[in-house]
Amino acid sequence: MLDLDRRRFLFVTGKGGVGKSTVCAALATALAAAGKRVLVATTSAKERISELLGSPPLEPQIRELRPNLWGVALRAEVALREYGQLKLKSRMVVDALFDNRYVQGFFAGAPGLKEWALLGKAWYHSTEMVNGVPRFDAVLFDAPATGHGLDMLRVPKVIVELAPPGVLRADAERAWTMFRDPKQAGVVVVTLPEELPVNETEELCAALANDIALPVAALVVNGVRPELFDAAARAELAGRACELPLAPGPGVAAVAAGVRRAVREGIQADSRERLHALGLAELELPLVIGGVSTPEAVRALSERFAASWRAA
Repeated sequence: MLDLDRRRFLFVTGKGGVGKSTVCAALATALAAAGKRVLVATTSAKERISELLGSPPLEPQIRELRPNLWGVALRAEVALREYGQLKLKSRMVVDALFDNRYVQGFFAGAPGLKEWALLGKAWYHSTEMVNGVPRFDAVLFDAPATGHGLDMLRVPKVIVELAPPGVLRADAERAWTMFRDPKQAGVVVVTLPEELPVNETEELCAALANDIALPVAALVVNGVRPELFDAAARAELAGRACELPLAPGPGVAAVAAGVRRAVREGIQADSRERLHALGLAELELPLVIGGVSTPEAVRALSERFAASWRAA
């Protein structure tokens, strides 16, 4: 059972290629269908969110994609300029500052500033108010893959610990307070039931728990195959792999297919056992033959999320 429908900010990350954007699009679709006003923010130059939701490519300006669902392609330079406008209140001063080549050089070289600009903009929209009510009920951050994603999550902590008192630190403190509150925010870790993604997932979850101290809102295991064989049958078939004749013959192809399936199921079973041992709130999404590339497929996966919080 998951409570993802109760959190205002969700940071979606995982190893590259595990379906982060697919999970983000499915979760956003489920939340929007439940009546939540949802913003999906992505940093990828080759974002897939728009394709998955059946909309034109995302832009640096927030745009409504469908009822209750908005999207934005985050760009560091745009976010920094917007932040300056928000704090300085003067378009003329902002233009003079951000068009200065020395200032531009500082922004380009300051460690972590671009990462904070991206993460901070997404966080800001989770706190943004319009006429006394939140503009969005939930912000989903389709984050970079594990390594870069972890570095991005560390930035507000570093600012809080090292930056002198001022506007930047004050905002970082507010964001860091939200990120650490499991009632308001959390990290959605996406993985596949395969050895390498599980290895990276274990390392990611350990870093989140011990290094950064941020809550994992959910572990989403993507691409789970239905099991055709029980453990005994898998072991028997896998043991016959070396007995298959080199030359094709009647029934050999069918047996070979069964052996391959049994081996993959064995890997999946071992991977799922390791993931269960992490003790996290978990949701499994089925393997979609041919991949997920249409809004209809995303909508089908979104039902898994909706069912998870209906059961909570």
